Amino acid sequence: MQSNNPVFRNSEGFGKNSYGNSMYAGNGQAHTGFGSGSGYSDPSTWGTGTPGAPARTSAGPMTIDSVVQKTAISLGVVIVAALATWIMTPSLDDAVVDLGPITAAVTIGSLGAFALSMVNSFKRVISPALVLVFCAFEGVALGALSKLFDAQFGGSVVSGAVIGTFAAFAGTLAAYKFFDIKVGNKFRTIVMAAVLGMVGLSVLELVLSMFGAQLGLFGFGGLGLLTAVVGLVLGVFMLVLDFDFVEQGIRNGLEERESWRAAFAMTVSLVWIYTNLLRILAAFRQ
Repeated sequence: MQSNNPVFRNSEGFGKNSYGNSMYAGNGQAHTGFGSGSGYSDPSTWGTGTPGAPARTSAGPMTIDSVVQKTAISLGVVIVAALATWIMTPSLDDAVVDLGPITAAVTIGSLGAFALSMVNSFKRVISPALVLVFCAFEGVALGALSKLFDAQFGGSVVSGAVIGTFAAFAGTLAAYKFFDIKVGNKFRTIVMAAVLGMVGLSVLELVLSMFGAQLGLFGFGGLGLLTAVVGLVLGVFMLVLDFDFVEQGIRNGLEERESWRAAFAMTVSLVWIYTNLLRILAAFRQ
């Protein structure tokens, strides 16, 4: 059964075996027999190809090292872009501050990251360049947003969210390996439905804010704190889905290019966790 996660669903490596389990091509698939309509000709007519020609055009299979490298590069681009945005935008310590550049950075970065996240999620062949551009936009948005939170709630909010994000990643990975967590189709469906529901609520809140009305779903009150906690839990579950697909991809020999898809998915999950931790810490400081 195919994954409900659009990031991995479009990977050519995922299919369905005879038992209906999620898997990758080349593992558990029935072998096509000989004869008419099978796609194969008489074996006596087969050739051996050009002597010395390589059997594979791929750079090699995806490995844990390639996933770690691509994820580190992606997160590095996010961090560099965030730091550059923080430094280049006006200081918020002055009595009179023009918030225009910071607001523009949040808006442009968020819209650019959202658009590219949709492209990367539904693109069948992953593009490393688009993944890195997405990370750059995401870094711009996070740098400006973090600066606003720092000015309003204090620096401990930003540093706490950064530390908490990496702690959540390490803790989730440890739990996934030590407790040998198995991801089923029902779990995938529930998590992705909840994530889409959260995104829908965000859009609703944005539209209402344009007309001067808000539900407070993403504020710093009790309701905002509740949605932030739910969002944090969903972020952890998203990481579990990411780890499962990486493990299955390595086991079944996906090509090395798919490491960028895994890096993109984990970057999205970590950014999701970071923003919700920011909101939780800000709500407590409030």
